[in-house]
Amino acid sequence: MTATILIVDDDPVQRRLLEATVRRFGYESEVVEGGAEALRRLEAPDARPIDLLICDLSMPEVDGMAVLRRLRERKIAVPAIVQTAHGTIDTVIAAMRAGAVDFVVKPVGAERLSVSIKNALRFDALEDEVRRMTRRASGALTFRDIVTKSDDMGRAIRLGERSARSNIPVLIEGESGVGKELMARAIQGSSERKGKPFVPVNCGALPENLIESILFGHEKGAFTGATEKHLGKFVEASGGTLFLDEIGELPLDAQVKLLRALQEGEVDPVGAKRSVKVDVRLVSATNQNLIELVKQGRFREDLFYRLNVFPITIPPLRARRDDVPDLARRFAARFAAEEGKKIAGISAEALALLSRYDWPGNVRQLENVVFRAVVLCDGGELTLAEFPQIAAQVEGFDVRVPAVPAQGPTAVVREIVKVEVRDPNVMKLLDDCGDVRRMEEMEAELIRFALAHYRGQMSEMARKLGIGRSTLYRKMKDFGLNEGDEVAA
Repeated sequence: MTATILIVDDDPVQRRLLEATVRRFGYESEVVEGGAEALRRLEAPDARPIDLLICDLSMPEVDGMAVLRRLRERKIAVPAIVQTAHGTIDTVIAAMRAGAVDFVVKPVGAERLSVSIKNALRFDALEDEVRRMTRRASGALTFRDIVTKSDDMGRAIRLGERSARSNIPVLIEGESGVGKELMARAIQGSSERKGKPFVPVNCGALPENLIESILFGHEKGAFTGATEKHLGKFVEASGGTLFLDEIGELPLDAQVKLLRALQEGEVDPVGAKRSVKVDVRLVSATNQNLIELVKQGRFREDLFYRLNVFPITIPPLRARRDDVPDLARRFAARFAAEEGKKIAGISAEALALLSRYDWPGNVRQLENVVFRAVVLCDGGELTLAEFPQIAAQVEGFDVRVPAVPAQGPTAVVREIVKVEVRDPNVMKLLDDCGDVRRMEEMEAELIRFALAHYRGQMSEMARKLGIGRSTLYRKMKDFGLNEGDEVAA
């Protein structure tokens, strides 16, 4: 799903013009008639997030300036573009001071509005990334820094918020790359241990003969090579949070000592004469099925129940495709700034491609793909041409590398990669024999596409197709379609 823009204007003609223009640019839009209605929409707790606000300054009752002031008071971080028929310098300065990111004068041209929207979304994405990275470095990352439009991810965040109110042990489950450490940091930043040490440990990367020393510490001379005292991760995290990632990779003998440390609240450094008390909030994570490991005898059952007190499952990226455009824009803004490139954003076609890919490597893979695209980009926007590997794996796109022509012995051989893209939203009018396709065949394909595009929301489908719900159900029955077909589409 692309960015959602909220249009606020008391003039119905202007509202319709702006809505049509915004949708032509490839964005979703919502329209309200005044400032009070806009504030209610923006402050609604369970409503879909708004990515950008286009607001008229001159409106009855609650005007645009009042909307901007309320957003700042409530700390609602939505970038705003203001528009008015009277673009005086004083008005521009006042609007910018109130929090607007851009100012346009009615009637605004389509090209000017497109540039303004792209800049506002890029600025907001970069600002969010900088803010998130700063809070992460200071141990103050919270759940407000995890933006999502997915219901499943929203439930995981709500569970995380509840767990942050106590010291209950948390087990975060999910595939590799979904953001388990980000969730753990948000739990820390939203708890009473905010700003205290956050010590991450990848259990799968620990050398087996050094696990005890790394986790619990050792005294000087405790073993060959121990030339100085080492505190250990538990003592380093005392007062804060210890994050044990890939907990299922711990060998059984280390699991025994970990269980004792959790039960007694103290650790025994290698070579020490007495135990050391620690105050640690434990958050563990795994991409494996720990219950299966318990059945196989590879994970202690008593440790499993000690860790699995408050489980949180993070859905894979393919199950929350609505988050792909926002994540991609944030990554693009950050990497463009780091690489010193002036990239306004990602084209609507490229976002559609990224949203259709399954992302087996989840958010980490998306981040790396966008990084590569930014490095390769020579223009002002990331397009389909910057994602050839992804296009090759998504139906409707084709990547071909033509053969290099024969060259003389002294010639320089250059490999030219040609990317041919077939728009997945274009319907074929001719069949393989060159004849016009039958009407019912094209109608069935259109309804099947609408099922996938609107994710089975029948009312929305009927409205967009311009037919009644009963007619839609009848046609689906005639074509052998059902509401579950959108999953396979």
